[in-house]
Amino acid sequence: MTVGTQMQQAIAGVQSASATMKTFALETEDKEAKEQFQQLSEQLDNALGILKGRQQYIEEQEPQYKK
Repeated sequence: MTVGTQMQQAIAGVQSASATMKTFALETEDKEAKEQFQQLSEQLDNALGILKGRQQYIEEQEPQYKK
């Protein structure tokens, strides 16, 4: 498995986790749980931005890894 493929899988996994946290936040009526799920979603979105930046760097340095 190439670095590019691994990075794409990592990004997809974080996107999925973030979407799940957003769904949990919408579905729960517990105020504390809702806030926690929203915070987790924000943290995952921040991590996603970092991963996408890293992916862009990898693609610039190693063109064979471009999507």
